[in-house]
Amino acid sequence: MSRSQLSSRPAWLVLAIVGFLVTTEVHAQGRSPILTIDQDRLFSETNLGAAALEKLEGEAQALAAENKRIENELIAQERELTEKRPDLNPEEFRELANAFDTRVQAIRAQQDEKARVLNRARDEARTEFFRQATGIISEIVRARGGLVVIDRRDIFLSADSIDITDEAILQVNEAEKREAE
Repeated sequence: MSRSQLSSRPAWLVLAIVGFLVTTEVHAQGRSPILTIDQDRLFSETNLGAAALEKLEGEAQALAAENKRIENELIAQERELTEKRPDLNPEEFRELANAFDTRVQAIRAQQDEKARVLNRARDEARTEFFRQATGIISEIVRARGGLVVIDRRDIFLSADSIDITDEAILQVNEAEKREAE
């Protein structure tokens, strides 16, 4: 291969080959300073995380049902107002329409706030879960000789051998069982 052909090779190909060789060497040694974890799987597939998600999903479904009920009520009220329009003078109709619009905006603000509260609760549940799981993850990292854990979503390519998600799920579930006893 000529020098010009070599220089035309994309840098990513060289990096991928070097990364593969380093990963293969590390895998052969059974240890890696870099480990990965799928945070979403860890949260959703542990008993504790799944229970939190189930509760939050129930609350989200209740809010969606409430929103649908309110929407149907407002549609009916708007229809009534529209049907009354021919019997009202323009000023009376405008007052009723403005009052209806004000009520709709207030309801929308209330429902939006409920959705924000639900989103905050989801974020807080996830934060609390990972606060509790950090000790377990740290133990796995120490046992594997790791120095850093990176979320799998932030990685383009990696060896499965450095993923600690399954091990973390198992250990978090076991820790929860021990605490329940």
